[in-house]
Amino acid sequence: MKHAEHICKCYHIFGKVQGVYFRASTREQAVRLGISGYARNLGDGSVEVMACSRDVRQIELLANWLHDGPKWARVERVQTIHCTENIQNLLNFTVR
Repeated sequence: MKHAEHICKCYHIFGKVQGVYFRASTREQAVRLGISGYARNLGDGSVEVMACSRDVRQIELLANWLHDGPKWARVERVQTIHCTENIQNLLNFTVR
């Protein structure tokens, strides 16, 4: 039986998303959903998230959560972006 390949989606989240526990909260959600990847702050005040899983439904659940984030965040926009990271190195979900 062939195993499903990892699917990775990357997101750029804009709004009040730095200094509001966004990356750590994203990690908690990702771990709960069995997703590997990362969340990192970008210099323009936004956050980038890479989410990888064999189950696209889990990624979709995380993507839906990103539109709200933690209670202190004010998400203005979530943009799907091209993933540039090598997924081979992602064994868990990290905050960068």
